[in-house]
Amino acid sequence: MTAGRVGKPHGLDGSFYVEGPRHALPEGCTVFVQSEARTIERRAGTDDRPLIRLTGVSDPRELGGELLLVEDELGEGEWLAADLVGCRVPELGGVVARILDEPSCSVLELEDGTLIPLIADAVERVDLEAREIHVNRDFLG
Repeated sequence: MTAGRVGKPHGLDGSFYVEGPRHALPEGCTVFVQSEARTIERRAGTDDRPLIRLTGVSDPRELGGELLLVEDELGEGEWLAADLVGCRVPELGGVVARILDEPSCSVLELEDGTLIPLIADAVERVDLEAREIHVNRDFLG
């Protein structure tokens, strides 16, 4: 689940504001940034404008705009977006470089810049064990 984005730095200790928060982000919570797990060491601010500091992040400017992802209980046919990064898309001969959180849906961006909407019509099957995402070429055009 997308919890927000890395926003403006605050102070000199690595803290930053979270843009578009969609999760409480309590202290001790694990978030994924660029597919790497980080723990929230400090939580301040308000629910509308959380201020957090993550383990191992001394300069949040390097992560500016990156998605903050949290694990939720996943249902059948659901995946943690961070798990999809690095998966091969055999039908297009590419690899997922990152997940974009767009207004209507999340989008897989391949290393060559190809965009694939993360919707059932476009994505036929995800095989995390094989690290593959199978897509519907006819839908994608």
